[in-house]
Amino acid sequence: MNATATRQAAPPSPEEIDPATTDGAASLPRAGALARLLGPVRGHLVGCGVLSALAAGAGSVPYIAAAEVARLLATDGTSADPATIWRWVILGAAGAVGRLLLVFSSSRLGHFADARILHELRRRMVRSLGSVPLGWFRDRGSGQIKRRLTNDLEEMHQLIAHSLGEIVGAATAVTVGLAYLFFVDWRMALVTAGALAALGISYRTAMRSMTSHMNRLLAAEGRIGTASVEYADGVSVVKAFGTDGQALRRFTAAVDEHTAALAAWAAETRYSTAAARLLASEMTLLAILAAVGLALVDAGSLSFASLLPFLIVGIGLPTSINPAIHGSHGLRKGRAAAQNIESLLTWPPLPEPREPRSPHGHEVEFDGVSFSYDGDVMAVDDLSAVCEPGTVTAIVGPSGAGKSTLAGLIPRFYDVTRGAIRLGGVDVRAMDERTLLSSITLVFQDVMLVRDTIAENIRIAAPGASDENVRAAARAARIDDVIERLPHGYDTVLGDDTGLSGGERQRLTIARAILSDAPVIVLDEATASLDPDNETAVQRALSHLVRGKTVIVIAHRLRTIADADQILVLDRGRLVEKGRHSTLLAERGLYARLWQAQTAGGTP
Repeated sequence: MNATATRQAAPPSPEEIDPATTDGAASLPRAGALARLLGPVRGHLVGCGVLSALAAGAGSVPYIAAAEVARLLATDGTSADPATIWRWVILGAAGAVGRLLLVFSSSRLGHFADARILHELRRRMVRSLGSVPLGWFRDRGSGQIKRRLTNDLEEMHQLIAHSLGEIVGAATAVTVGLAYLFFVDWRMALVTAGALAALGISYRTAMRSMTSHMNRLLAAEGRIGTASVEYADGVSVVKAFGTDGQALRRFTAAVDEHTAALAAWAAETRYSTAAARLLASEMTLLAILAAVGLALVDAGSLSFASLLPFLIVGIGLPTSINPAIHGSHGLRKGRAAAQNIESLLTWPPLPEPREPRSPHGHEVEFDGVSFSYDGDVMAVDDLSAVCEPGTVTAIVGPSGAGKSTLAGLIPRFYDVTRGAIRLGGVDVRAMDERTLLSSITLVFQDVMLVRDTIAENIRIAAPGASDENVRAAARAARIDDVIERLPHGYDTVLGDDTGLSGGERQRLTIARAILSDAPVIVLDEATASLDPDNETAVQRALSHLVRGKTVIVIAHRLRTIADADQILVLDRGRLVEKGRHSTLLAERGLYARLWQAQTAGGTP
């Protein structure tokens, strides 16, 4: 019935499904999230659905008109009334024109609703991104955030502007077609309806395990992507040591798992998919209707003229179902996208104080601090310590001891589970976000730069800083001479083959921190991944940064913090030792063992 549809109304094969459109959830997303998000444009969507239904009904008229003209000619031959024939021709032409106008109106209304709601969702999502805890970003990474801002919104666009209209239009076309065929002959109409029902059952059977199989495929594709990136990033080492086979083993295993998952899905649905594709074929329905119809004609219980509408209108009904099937995929994806978007919009922000307080000084105090990510295992457990202004406090310990977690609690990436962290005598939870973050400079091992000029990357810390202040910060960070050698100097855009090394990029972030001039400095293994030359340059830059500040250093290389004013030694989230380097060595505890291990291995 839909002349523009050319694909068969059959479920997609596993290889036709894009795993990126699934959210990896173990169960289907709730429909409520979609209904809530679309609430502001519900009226527009209802109007779009009505117009789509009218368009589908009008689109059925030309086929019905052709069937009626064929019946007239088959019944009366040359004696058929020309006026009646012309009325059907005009009615069919009017239906075709009406369909075009109604499809245009429906599409326009749907795209208007789409533009309106997506604009509103983008604004709400940006506001939510500005209020969620900083730990939310670190937990999810750029990939998930990008998905919510791009892929999920695109799925919503497809649903609003296309899928809803396709589903309503297809349902209307099938309903109108079957109603007409029942008017012609109820027996043949039942045969047609039975064939369509068999198609629907086959499709549902083929798709019943789609979610579980897609979750498995998505996980395998994630491992393939990770293995590919690892191989690409380490290809020089792989080639140098001739370990191609070993390096590719993980990639091969992930590909094998993906292949096995795809094969399992195909094996489970091979019969139902084949049946759906067979029943979706116009030729299959033509064969069924022709066989049953000719048998009735031969028995004298059906006229040949009454058989013609089924051969004209009936065989087109599977094609009308095709948009409904693809629209249902769009609905499934849209529901998943809506749940992802709503999870961001409803994520609770860290509570803001009603009457914010300002710190008095920049002493950092940990008072019985405990924190758990999952509410069960404590990442930091009952830790108390004081970091005085003008001193350097180093936090050390084995991997998983809670060092970075503790550093993340200071700027409220997360809120403590128990206890308190005070800055200048004020609980950080009693300070507004701007005051807190302007009091702290964070320098991490992972360098975070934006695609902008070098000057603007440094100026992020102080948007109103002058060019001279930016250059002064770069000179203090020992990066000015490197910048001046670049083709466009401070106007060089990062990302356009700037050629900055890891140490140079780290010094750029230190220049940013120097420009901010915050009284509290938190350094989270800022030199852990640097070579000796770059580490020396970065350490010199840091020496300028930390003068007169309250400095907290998360350290892996113990040599770099041997002169710290106090060293906090963590193990499994608990503070097990505290003191200066010489005192801790004399105690022969965990710190002494870590020092001995690094000394024996040549790390210090």
